[in-house]
Amino acid sequence: MEDPGPRAVYLLFSEPTRPFGDDPTLDFLVKARGQWVAIETLVRTWDGDGLDTFLSSLAEDFRGWEGSRAWRSLERDLTLSAEHRPGGYVQVTWGIHDRPPSEEWHFETTTVHAAGEEMRNLAAEFRTFLTSTVE
Repeated sequence: MEDPGPRAVYLLFSEPTRPFGDDPTLDFLVKARGQWVAIETLVRTWDGDGLDTFLSSLAEDFRGWEGSRAWRSLERDLTLSAEHRPGGYVQVTWGIHDRPPSEEWHFETTTVHAAGEEMRNLAAEFRTFLTSTVE
């Protein structure tokens, strides 16, 4: 595998839990790690807030769309913005935000995915992640 270089940032999603039992609240950790960044926050969603559906819609529109499409978690601690780029690629900007009420910091990183199958795989991975809660 090629060295991604010093500017590489890795996103890690982990520990999906249902803090209130059968309630639809679903929390998970999101971490950004790299040479110059090490942050994490707890993301609160209402049954995943349709994140997998949002990513699936990007895959289904593999031929492209105009402008930007956006998604956000219940408490806006995770945001996504997606744009279709020339050459059949989807650029996704992931925003990780400090929890309310302080909201002292905000971090963004961008990933690029081939439209179609690669986006379908990403959506499927998130669907699996969001339904694999830790007890």
